[in-house]
Amino acid sequence: MEKQKKIKSGNTRASSANPGADYKNTVEDTIENIYRGKKILITGGLGFIGSNLAITLCKIGAEIIIVDSLIDDYGGNLFNIEPVKDRVKVNIADVRDESSMNYLVKKVDYIFNLAGQVSHIDSMNDPYTDLDINCRSQLSLLESCKKYNKDVIIVYAGTRQQYGKPDYLPVDEKHPVHPTDVNGINMMAGEWYHILYNNVYGIRSVSLRLTNTYGPRLLLKHNRQGFFGWFVRQIIEGKQVNIFGDGRQKRDFNFVDDTVRAFLIAGAQEKSYGNFYNLGGAERISLVDLVEMMIRIHGSGSYNIVPFPPERKIIDIGDFYADFSKIKKELKWSPQVDLEEGLKNTFEYYKKFHDYYY
Repeated sequence: MEKQKKIKSGNTRASSANPGADYKNTVEDTIENIYRGKKILITGGLGFIGSNLAITLCKIGAEIIIVDSLIDDYGGNLFNIEPVKDRVKVNIADVRDESSMNYLVKKVDYIFNLAGQVSHIDSMNDPYTDLDINCRSQLSLLESCKKYNKDVIIVYAGTRQQYGKPDYLPVDEKHPVHPTDVNGINMMAGEWYHILYNNVYGIRSVSLRLTNTYGPRLLLKHNRQGFFGWFVRQIIEGKQVNIFGDGRQKRDFNFVDDTVRAFLIAGAQEKSYGNFYNLGGAERISLVDLVEMMIRIHGSGSYNIVPFPPERKIIDIGDFYADFSKIKKELKWSPQVDLEEGLKNTFEYYKKFHDYYY
């Protein structure tokens, strides 16, 4: 397996130009002590971010319980936890199953809540399933915690899609929320259920509004959960990458190690509870420049600029990059892995293990 970076900031490689490189004596220095020996439930734990989080927490010495429905095309993959498969408990269950969740939330110290339907296109084609997974199941989980474990701490995975098309850039947490698709609306509601239960019932919860997270274990089977993984697959397979629009749309990206670190930092600090925070990348790059960097790192490839398909054009948000100064100031998190380093790690992983992801 690929070499896993440690959580402590002193062991994390970083670009000298990276604003996270000089953080010292923060919560990151004690993160291992905070989570070691704790009982932790990860919903969606066989998916991309959840599995990387599980692997990191196993290395720290936490007791991990994974819940995943393994619904086809949603990203759950048993191979994702291959490095720690004998050290985690896996429950193939749906977070919509109230009786299962009533049992599973008991006596856990933390819940990292990453279960959800994340495809924007699927949410428009099947809005009721998106509503069921991203709203009702979140409410059901919180009700289970209210009944059986009010002392738990929950970190919820939100999304930049809650903001919709930006009114200004970079987008901070004061930006109005006006989602362009059903998924953004339901994810926004899921977040606010967590904040409400924090404020009313004292179930400590925090939400991270994720930007484009990438890296090992990202779904590559189709392009309905975002362009990044699909671009990686097309390049590795020697196929032409089609970039929609003019290719000048700017985005920011977080390598999955940085996103995992943000989850751990947010869960470990009392000041975060009841709040929501943007993640974001230090680098902002157009899609054309991103693909050209990917091709250079891989050593070959080609791309073409094509018009948006109508069903994607109506929900496109144009340029988007986040202001992450709030989480940097309050929780001392900032990205530490630069884009080029993260891309190299990503391509190395999929060149080695592509058979498990296509």
